[in-house]
Amino acid sequence: MARALMCSHLLPSISSSLPLKSSLLVQWPTVTKTSHSLLLINRRFSAAKISMSLRAGIVGLPNVGKSTLFNAVVENGKAQAANFPFCTIEPNVGIVAVPDPRLNVLSELSKSQRAVPASIEFVDIAGLVKGASQGEGLGNKFLSHIREVDSILQVVRCFEDNDIIHVSGKVDPKSDIDVINLELVFSDMDQVEKRMDRLKKGKAKDPQSKMKEEAEKSALEKIQQALMDGKPARAVSLTDFERDAVRHLCLLTMKPVIYVANVAESDLAEPGENSHVKEVMNLASELQSGLITISAQVEAELTELPPEERIEYLTSLGVNESGLGNLIRATYSLLGLRTYFTSGEKETKAWTIRSGMTAPQAAGVIHSDFERGFIRAETVAYDDFVAAGSFSAAREKGLLRSEGKEYVVQEGDMMLFRFNV
Repeated sequence: MARALMCSHLLPSISSSLPLKSSLLVQWPTVTKTSHSLLLINRRFSAAKISMSLRAGIVGLPNVGKSTLFNAVVENGKAQAANFPFCTIEPNVGIVAVPDPRLNVLSELSKSQRAVPASIEFVDIAGLVKGASQGEGLGNKFLSHIREVDSILQVVRCFEDNDIIHVSGKVDPKSDIDVINLELVFSDMDQVEKRMDRLKKGKAKDPQSKMKEEAEKSALEKIQQALMDGKPARAVSLTDFERDAVRHLCLLTMKPVIYVANVAESDLAEPGENSHVKEVMNLASELQSGLITISAQVEAELTELPPEERIEYLTSLGVNESGLGNLIRATYSLLGLRTYFTSGEKETKAWTIRSGMTAPQAAGVIHSDFERGFIRAETVAYDDFVAAGSFSAAREKGLLRSEGKEYVVQEGDMMLFRFNV
């Protein structure tokens, strides 16, 4: 069955909802360091179970290591990592758990039968080339796949290897980034122009529609000017109303970006000494995007080793931890998401919500009936719950609060919903 076109309805924002740690180079605002284990899930989660379809697209020019990275991320992914520009024609999809040590702590306290983590869907999108927006290579098809994701992970080659052909003949991170960014800009320019033409021909019939139409026109004019200057749509200052008015266009350059600098294993311990990485770091800062440094080849080799040998292998390379956990958490953070928990004897579960969601909206993530018949939420902060040891103990100590419909769920809240339908 053909896949229906969809796009992100998430506002891009930078947050520190989940802590990040790496022995590799990470350029990311306001993060805290801690250690996590990487969990992998091989089944597909429905949108209802994780509140929305969270999708991160891995993109890059041919032979930069993106399919190798994808394979490592999902461990048993089926992407065909071969030394050929268009080996990944259909996007491959993998579901990866969001590392969160709090989940196991809560599960042990509640003596739960199982722990269910939050998750992110990674999509391996085939390599773009210059001229993709005009259909070069298989560009138009690839660009449509990018339109479906919530955030973009742009893999940038920062290693030299004469055995792996670079599509432009030499390793040049700035050129690679410019090629992809310009193709996204050109695609958005075409879409904006077509939409503006349609708005000129149509006329809103009621005051509310007219107001929305004016907001969209205003936003499109600002975005068009930015695109003509070679800047992404996300760099444009828009009102909330204007942003909502153009959200349906799923503009490619509106999506938040993390640059993934792919280095050789010899540069893994000190990636900041790599001149290519330095260049990507400066570009990421200019473009207000995140940056993480990974060796895709090392990550691929790690998946072939027993767990007990992986730490030893990383230590021999001069690093303490795989970079994959960072990639997952950075993506989760980039989308401006939060986690709350439910916990009992049957299961402890992490639920994904948007920052700013109220208690009824958060309840609706579990089931629409919870939101429709919401009465109140009994909640306690994660640290208070752990200190108390259970909901009943938290209630006895006065730590459990009863919150109404206006309560904004906080990061790490333990929730127990009361509802009636």
